Amino acid sequence: MSDLSESGVYPAAATLPLTFDDRLSKEVEELSEETGVKKANNPPLTTFVLGILAGAFIAFGAYFAVIVSTGAADVWYGGIQLLKGIAFSMGLVLVIAGGAELFTGNILIVMAYASRKVTLRRMLRNWGLVFIGNFVGAVGTAVLLILTGVYTSAGGDLGVASLKIAAAKAALDPGEAFFRGIMCNVLVCIAIWVALTARTIGGKIAALTMPIAMFVAAGFEHCVANMFFLPYALLLSWWDPGFVASVADHVPHLDALTWWNFLYGNLTFVSLGNIVGGGGFVGMAYWVIYKYLPR
Repeated sequence: MSDLSESGVYPAAATLPLTFDDRLSKEVEELSEETGVKKANNPPLTTFVLGILAGAFIAFGAYFAVIVSTGAADVWYGGIQLLKGIAFSMGLVLVIAGGAELFTGNILIVMAYASRKVTLRRMLRNWGLVFIGNFVGAVGTAVLLILTGVYTSAGGDLGVASLKIAAAKAALDPGEAFFRGIMCNVLVCIAIWVALTARTIGGKIAALTMPIAMFVAAGFEHCVANMFFLPYALLLSWWDPGFVASVADHVPHLDALTWWNFLYGNLTFVSLGNIVGGGGFVGMAYWVIYKYLPR
């Protein structure tokens, strides 16, 4: 007991905070603008490479979601969707913890632009470099995963699950893809917003997991995730057409799985929806609240 202080508390324990020291939303708005300025002014090559990393991280989360749902078609729908969402959230955890650049999150740079802290050119440059980087990272990860041959796992069910997800996305009506994109990035940017309130990595993970799980469980559309899901299935059809032909009867809408339906029918409208959802319904909403409305 000689290690006790006069107050009867171990010195190591006495240094621990007694309450959470989290940021308030007003502080988060200011931090979001500061972060937007830094992101917009990063060197182009740095931005692009960090975008590649984010694309890979989201691809890992997406494939993790496929794995946990494989073979569970006749099991409790809500429970499986929740597991998929939690698994997918790993991708955003890696993005935030690893300091990577994700297009859907960087839509919040619109707040710094609205405050005239960055130019339209710098904002659009960041979005363009990050979008292309995310695409390279996601597609590159898809290629590497195909080369591992793990799509044949569980008697081929893992490959079937990947094809089903991609085909369903390719068959979406453009209007549905757009509005699902809006809803998705509302939740993604809210996840980033609440993660910014926390000062520890554990707090950030706890804050962002459920909003991300929600968008996945609901079937909303994330453009960077789709940069993995659809190219993975399309490249698999090219790499192993025999496998795809052998499971074609188990994959609805397989004929919709084309590069045109991916690049135009899905990616274009989902990306526009992500911009509207994150930039309009989250970024600009909070900017108006804390810059114009009385508090």
